[in-house]
Amino acid sequence: MTYFSDLGLAEPLIRALDAKGYADPTPIQRQAIPALLEGRDLLGIAQTGTGKTAAFSLPSLHRLAANPKGRTSASCRMLVLSPTRELAAQIAENMRGYAKFLNLSVQCVFGGIPVGKQARALVPGCDVLVATPGRLLDLIDQRALTLRNVEIFVLDEADQMMDLGFIVPLKRVSAMLPKDRQSLFFSATMPRAIADLGRQFISNPVRVEVTPQATTAERVEQYAVFINQAEKQALLTLSLRKGLTAKDDGSTEIERALVFTRTKHGADRVVRHLSTAGVNAAAIHGNKSQAQRTAALAAFRKGSTPVLVATDIAARGIDVSGVSHVFNYELPNVAEQYVHRIGRTARAGADGAALSFVAPDEKPYLRDIEKLTGVKLATIPLPDNFQKDAASLPAPSRKPAEAEQDARREARDAKGRGGRGARPNNNRSNGGQGRDGQSRDQYIRNERMGDARRASAPRGPVFNPLSGEERDARSAQGEPRRDTRRDTPHGQRRDDRPRSAPQGERGDRPVKIHRDAVRPATGGQPRGDGQPRRGNGGGSGNGKKPNGGGQRRWG
Repeated sequence: MTYFSDLGLAEPLIRALDAKGYADPTPIQRQAIPALLEGRDLLGIAQTGTGKTAAFSLPSLHRLAANPKGRTSASCRMLVLSPTRELAAQIAENMRGYAKFLNLSVQCVFGGIPVGKQARALVPGCDVLVATPGRLLDLIDQRALTLRNVEIFVLDEADQMMDLGFIVPLKRVSAMLPKDRQSLFFSATMPRAIADLGRQFISNPVRVEVTPQATTAERVEQYAVFINQAEKQALLTLSLRKGLTAKDDGSTEIERALVFTRTKHGADRVVRHLSTAGVNAAAIHGNKSQAQRTAALAAFRKGSTPVLVATDIAARGIDVSGVSHVFNYELPNVAEQYVHRIGRTARAGADGAALSFVAPDEKPYLRDIEKLTGVKLATIPLPDNFQKDAASLPAPSRKPAEAEQDARREARDAKGRGGRGARPNNNRSNGGQGRDGQSRDQYIRNERMGDARRASAPRGPVFNPLSGEERDARSAQGEPRRDTRRDTPHGQRRDDRPRSAPQGERGDRPVKIHRDAVRPATGGQPRGDGQPRRGNGGGSGNGKKPNGGGQRRWG
């Protein structure tokens, strides 16, 4: 007999737990499962990696199995919302394992996959649906899904869901759900303002808080290294090469390492440097396609790629056992994110280490983290012969345009704001010269003059590449998707350029002139520039229907 069998869970669930080797519940499971079996709403707070998924999955699956119903087309009985794609896929995989011996179907929908394929999978209906808000509302708007049969509603990582701007989609989803339902909120952090907002979706909840809010894992050793921003890459490369080197007994100090950056371009830059130094690494962030993100995470789980570089958007969705080290290449500007970052290690009772690289301008972030967590990070010095070893590292080979782009991105990251500098030199065959044979300096000066002219001109909507989760959030709030094919490299639509300049001299690029503007015409009404318009003369000279005295519609 185990604790789970003593609770009276269904026998197929007990068999699934035995197959997974689960015998002792975690604190959040011990306190949440009995209340959920009674049908109560619940607000659960526990640090990441403590078993929240099993805490709401086991009693919910028990309730669905105890009250079997036929599946209704394009509907579900249990809805689980997740902020990120990786977390949604992880929840669905765990729930399929728990329901292995039950006649319950589990479906998962999120962005990055053709919506038609997911809509067809929902035609026969399902028992459990795990989704991200954006794709969920897309399916509802296409009438491929209805929520009128939902009996259990689960919101995982509620604080991040609301921080990402999902409050409007959540209100839309809540309005579609039946009032007679069981609602569950789980999160690692729950500030008072978000908790008050969450009470709009749950009624008379049982509050379960097994650890103080924003505390870090007890088994994680936390260190800080004070270093200049320009030296971070060398320190990371040297640390990973040393830690991944096999010892005499075949073991390594670092089994799997997660590296966190603040920006997507920074993650790609870190991977490029590590790959050049012989460290097998992959990046996962919002600019990657879903296939790339899935492949990178699968290789990291298998161990073929021991280093994974990620942004904060993926911090909640990475649940990989055996992560021994977490490197904060850049400290998060939101202190709560530090808790989720280092929570990727020391899972399931294992030990872990978290090393943070602190630049001079990141010291305020460090103070906020220490104030929030109540933990003073131990300071360690730079390794011996660091400068000499850093100078011996190979530099990644980059094309001139890529080098210039990286320099501008590093400048923007350092300033903490966006900016727009000179465009890269796309003419690589003229010995370093810019377009039309001009020198690089002259080319940059001309581009800056063009930027000044554009800054004074009316601006159209600026194109800003969004991550997959941000696109899901925009789509969920009903905002139209922008047609990026019409955006110019400077972020300004061609239709919004000033029309006061003569034709052929608009902005900083030539405009193709239509042949009618220069080819002589015979007859018809004159054009506004003095050139006769080519037409049919008096309107009926061609034997066809007159066109109103030779006048012709413009355009």
